[in-house]
Amino acid sequence: MNLISDFNVFLKSYQAKLKEVFRTHEEAKENTLERGIDESLLNEILDLAPLRAFIPSEYEGFGANTAEAMAMLEASSYESLPLSLMMGINGALFLQPLANYGDDAIKGQIFSRIIHEHKMGGLMITEPDYGSDALKMQTSYLKENNKYKIEGLKHWGGLTGMADYWLITARNKDKNGNLGRDISFFVHDTRNGGIDVEEYYNNLGLYMLPYGKNRLDLTVDEDHKLQPKGTGITMMLDLLHRSRLQFPGMGMGFLRRMMDEAMSHCRERLVGGQSLINYDQVKQRLSEIQAYFTVCSAMCNFTGTNVPLEKNTARMDVEANTIKTLVTDMMQKASQSLLQLTGAKGYRLDHIAGRSTVDSRPFQIFEGSNDILYQQISESVIKMMRKMKSTNLQDFLSNYDLTKRSKDLFKDTFNFTVDPQMPQRKLVGLGKAIAKTISIEFTMDLGDQGFNKQMVDNAIVIMQEEVNNIMQMFQHGGNGIVVDDYQTDSSWFNLQKVHV
Repeated sequence: MNLISDFNVFLKSYQAKLKEVFRTHEEAKENTLERGIDESLLNEILDLAPLRAFIPSEYEGFGANTAEAMAMLEASSYESLPLSLMMGINGALFLQPLANYGDDAIKGQIFSRIIHEHKMGGLMITEPDYGSDALKMQTSYLKENNKYKIEGLKHWGGLTGMADYWLITARNKDKNGNLGRDISFFVHDTRNGGIDVEEYYNNLGLYMLPYGKNRLDLTVDEDHKLQPKGTGITMMLDLLHRSRLQFPGMGMGFLRRMMDEAMSHCRERLVGGQSLINYDQVKQRLSEIQAYFTVCSAMCNFTGTNVPLEKNTARMDVEANTIKTLVTDMMQKASQSLLQLTGAKGYRLDHIAGRSTVDSRPFQIFEGSNDILYQQISESVIKMMRKMKSTNLQDFLSNYDLTKRSKDLFKDTFNFTVDPQMPQRKLVGLGKAIAKTISIEFTMDLGDQGFNKQMVDNAIVIMQEEVNNIMQMFQHGGNGIVVDDYQTDSSWFNLQKVHV
């Protein structure tokens, strides 16, 4: 394999190869409807060794530069969101943790196989009974004669039955069968067996990636245990936050594609004797897609500038949760708008609009459900306010590094005393508003560096409108109730007076 030494040269070759694979091959459309990916097509892609973007230079990688890794994800997601997720799983959830916490004795061989032999790695955290409550996972390990024996059940691991390496989480089991509170990570080579795929899931979208239920009964050597610099939970936070901070890489190419497709369609489509782009409601949708593209660009800029591989991100919860939630919400909204604009022909699995709507939806769920992460943003802010002995949100945002300028766009919107006992739905709503305010700060920084001024101004206007709408609901809404006895007197037909 002749490896390209310059990243920019690689990126151009990679973009050209993906365009050929996903838009030139006759079977490209059919591939969107099939489970998995044709091995020959995947090999064409992996021949360029794109995962080198996540690998340090001493192991033949490009240097593990975060901005370059995200640029590779962007190129991937412009042509195929599932492919970008595949690259992201390999990079952020396997290669980067291995680079930061893996034993030097195992890194070289694994990185070499990834680069030269088209091997891939994934992550297993989630369990059937413990999804969002991951710290209560039941997968356990025991140390026996310098080896670790791991047993448990995992599911929804992307690349189920396909990955060559797995990063597996487990809790220590003592002699009495009790599980410890901390979390440990282990690298497993599937050549050693021990993973039985009990079921493959018919996932709604992302057909390229196999998901399923995995029974674990395996043993790994002592040097295959990752070594945290603190606790295992802190290491897991670093892993998850780093991944969330890089979501804009996957979102960037996707949003650019949504924008390109929407603009092209609306210019060419004639309705009522004029181009679709001339209609005011169409302009509103297009302006929102362009705003999301710009905000995502700002987030890429933030992460690429502030999150090198060696930085521990365990304490970057607000930044990570803000970026993950907003990017994935914007992806889904942009795809919904494209589908609305393309009309009936877009409502097909083999059309970019329909495919994108289905494929982008789970991004709002995995690696932390957005509802939970928005709540956590509010809780983090309230915790910081308590430490500062501040009760007024406007005062806090005025001194908070992530909102120092953007808060000026909201005169009295945040000028109220925060109730630390507010209900969960209020925490979620407030988290959304704070996240969007932070995104405006990122966008202002992007504008300072020379990004298209009209795009930046439009993005700020759109985000400002969305914050105001959320806070209007926060102040005056959120009063809905759940009716337990919803079946009593709830038939409209029984209320009809039928005349014979």
